[in-house]
Amino acid sequence: MLNILKIAIRNLARFGRRTLLTSSLITLGIVGVLLFVAVSGSFKSIMIGQFTDSMLGHLEVHRKGYVASIDSLPLNLNMQPVAVGKVEQVLQGMDAVEAYSERIKLGAMFSNFTETTSIRVSGIDPAKEIATTPLLPGRLIGEKRAGALLNQGEIIIPELIARGMKVKTGDTAVLVTTNRDGSVNGKTFTVAGVMQSASGPGGKDGYIHIDDARALLRMKEAEVSEIAIRLKDPAQLDAAYAQLSKELGVVAGPGTSAGTGAGTGTGDKSAAAGGGGGSGFEVHTWADLSPFSSIVKMIDLLSVFIKVMMVSIVLISVMNVMVMAVYERIREIGTISAIGTPPRRILSLFLTEGLLLGLGGAALGTAISLAAIYALNIWKVSVRFGMQQSILLSPAVSATDIVVIVAMVVIMALLASLQPAWKASRMDPVTALGHV
Repeated sequence: MLNILKIAIRNLARFGRRTLLTSSLITLGIVGVLLFVAVSGSFKSIMIGQFTDSMLGHLEVHRKGYVASIDSLPLNLNMQPVAVGKVEQVLQGMDAVEAYSERIKLGAMFSNFTETTSIRVSGIDPAKEIATTPLLPGRLIGEKRAGALLNQGEIIIPELIARGMKVKTGDTAVLVTTNRDGSVNGKTFTVAGVMQSASGPGGKDGYIHIDDARALLRMKEAEVSEIAIRLKDPAQLDAAYAQLSKELGVVAGPGTSAGTGAGTGTGDKSAAAGGGGGSGFEVHTWADLSPFSSIVKMIDLLSVFIKVMMVSIVLISVMNVMVMAVYERIREIGTISAIGTPPRRILSLFLTEGLLLGLGGAALGTAISLAAIYALNIWKVSVRFGMQQSILLSPAVSATDIVVIVAMVVIMALLASLQPAWKASRMDPVTALGHV
């Protein structure tokens, strides 16, 4: 075997220009794939973090049927205190849960005593909400105040309304809404801050204290619209989703699809209790509730296409080299066959040459890729996402990705060498020696 390896290296060196060109193409493919995986993975993680850490949380629990009617923010589908207590008891027993926050969602009319517009309002417990969505305070525009995010009697309004109605921090405004019974109620608030939308300039979501929301809606009990959940490790999303669904007695609802793997969070998942009358729960991942999950799926799809392109480059390049090697060395093949070299050794020789091409290109490409990724972590690349400030990318590639991509290259190099090698091993010595 050692002799075959030495001969294979010598043969590749004889055709140095061709070997260099083929190795360069393989190297370029490896570099392109690993850099794309590293950069796109960093962007995907940041994008997911912007939604989970600034507004959604990793998981949300609702009463059955709520999400299907979420555009109208139905108050009659809020979770009652007994249901809320059950969910909280389950969450407190889950090691994967870092924090959770109860919310009341409502639609209202916002007035500055001169103009009126519609607004979507979330009633929150400020301390719990910040623990669940730690990037939320960072969305506030202007100077950040000390103390709580907001107090009772205060409202945080979206930038769109503040700009359009010329409302600023410290102004007084009124919220008017209709409760579950159809009664209209209003309450005066002080504007505590203006907040950027996490998804673009069209957001009209504001925040008030959860006690103010209950007073505004004249709630007699401590009901909530949803419970948002933050996990200690986002990679535990699939496991936490399964455990929470099981603990709440939830079964997969219609249209539920499997996840794309632990920790990715890109699979649309939802579950609903099987009982009738809307008395059960629904569990949703962030991807179920955000239209931007389609961008995450597109990034994963692009990664697959890039890998397919790399495999094609390797296949065509190595096959071209090996076909030419066999064609140019027909008389040489005839000579070694005539002196008694068995076909299996000739087959091994050409397969070894293809393997060396794949291994050499993969090793060089991996080294260059790791150096480039290291450089990108020193000289940071910034991007803008939504209305947020520029975000610094931190590209990284896992050992699993490297092993998988290198294995793909080596296997394709061997497969590309197989047909030419087989042809060489089956040549008739007399015919080969007479080839001109």
